[in-house]
Amino acid sequence: MITLSSHVLDLVSGRPAAGMDIALWQGESCLFSGRTNADGRCPDLATLGGLAPGRYRLEFSVAAYFRGQGVAQSDPPFLDIVPITFGVAMPGADGKGGHYHVPLLVSPYGFSTYRGS
Repeated sequence: MITLSSHVLDLVSGRPAAGMDIALWQGESCLFSGRTNADGRCPDLATLGGLAPGRYRLEFSVAAYFRGQGVAQSDPPFLDIVPITFGVAMPGADGKGGHYHVPLLVSPYGFSTYRGS
């Protein structure tokens, strides 16, 4: 079974991004929408029951989150929704296991991601 997790860190405050909306898409189909918890994680992603190999997109509602934190932004905001498109391979096909961890380190003007563990 292929599983997915995410962790969002707010680079302005240096803390987990609690309360950020996240959506998981495959093509035009929204498979999941939820919100990060106090630790910046979205444990409900684990309730998907497993992903099939293919292309997916996580969308992070960055501008709304920073607006809620009282962080000044341009109008329109430089980053509104941050999309991260990634591929999921059969377990073992990429030399890694069947778990994909997609963290996001973010500020109103930049972000970084990688495949975590």
